Amino acid sequence: MNEKEKMLAGELYDANYNEELQKEREKAKDLCYEYNQIKPSKQEEKRKIIRQLLGSTKQNFLIEQPFMCDYGYNIEIGENFYANHNLIILDGNKVTFGDNVFIAPNCAFYTAGHPLDAEQRNKGLEYAKPIKIGNNVWIGGNVVVLPGVKIGDNCVIGAGSVVTKDIPDNSVAVGNPCKVIRKL
Repeated sequence: MNEKEKMLAGELYDANYNEELQKEREKAKDLCYEYNQIKPSKQEEKRKIIRQLLGSTKQNFLIEQPFMCDYGYNIEIGENFYANHNLIILDGNKVTFGDNVFIAPNCAFYTAGHPLDAEQRNKGLEYAKPIKIGNNVWIGGNVVVLPGVKIGDNCVIGAGSVVTKDIPDNSVAVGNPCKVIRKL
C-alpha cells in the first residue's frame, strides 16, 4: 500500500516526506493562493478555481476568502453551501458537507491527527480520519471539528466549540468538548 492509500484508509502514513503527497499539497495550495488573490466580485473566476480544487461541488455555493486546504480533492460540498472567511480544511481524508450547510468565520475541519508516540511523530507519520457534516447544519464561528467526527442532519454547533465526538441528528451542541445541550 502506498502512502496515499494508507492516508485514505486511516492508517499511519508519511505525511511530511512523501514526494507524491508533497506535490499534491503544493498543487492545492497554489490553487488556494490563486483563489485568495481574486477580487471578491469575480464570482465566476472564484467558482472555476473551487471546482478545479474540490472533489465535488453542487451548483450553488460560496466560500469566502481566504480559504485553505491540504489536497482539495477529498472535499465534497452540497447544494447551498456557504462558508464565511478563514475556512481551513485539512483534508487528508474525506470531508463531506451535505446540503444547506452554513459555516461562520474562522472554522477548521481537521482530518489529520498525530501519534502520541514522539518517535513516530518525529518520523513525519500521521493519520487521517474522515469528517461528515449532514444536511441543514449551521456551524458557529471559531468551531474546530476533529478527525473522524460525524455531525448529523439539522444540527447547530455553537460558536467556539471543539467537536471531538459525533453529534446526532436534530441537536444543538456547544462547548469544549462539544456536547448536546438540547434536541431540536
